[in-house]
Amino acid sequence: VSPCGHRQSRIQIHTATVGKGGEMSLDVYLIGKPILEKCTCECGHEHSKETHDYGYSANITHNLNKMAEEAGIYKALWRPEEVGISKAVQLIPFLKGGLALLHSDPARFEKFNATNGWGLYENFVQFVERYLEACEKYPDYDVRVSR
Repeated sequence: VSPCGHRQSRIQIHTATVGKGGEMSLDVYLIGKPILEKCTCECGHEHSKETHDYGYSANITHNLNKMAEEAGIYKALWRPEEVGISKAVQLIPFLKGGLALLHSDPARFEKFNATNGWGLYENFVQFVERYLEACEKYPDYDVRVSR
């Protein structure tokens, strides 16, 4: 709410509480520094609001967590804070290593394909490739996840 009582729009980041209600996916975000923008309320008063540059966001099913574990990138993807990852640049070596493993032996990883079709090797490889590209493009951005 603005100082004059009007509601201001604000971009909000998903928190770790998202997903506790039975959600079945992982959301990943690369978030830039806060940006302070001036805005004008309906009443005509000028105010400031904080927004963020969302350089990248993606979603993938939890059905791929065993495949990620086999590729050695589960913690980097699902629990980056547990391995000291806070910036995109820190994810790059994990993603490169995991991607090399995934490409080196598809059959090894395809055995983790979800029988219901929700979580396949080719989807996971594409997810990791795109996430790696985004990390290289936005190396100083913060890494956030919602699981």
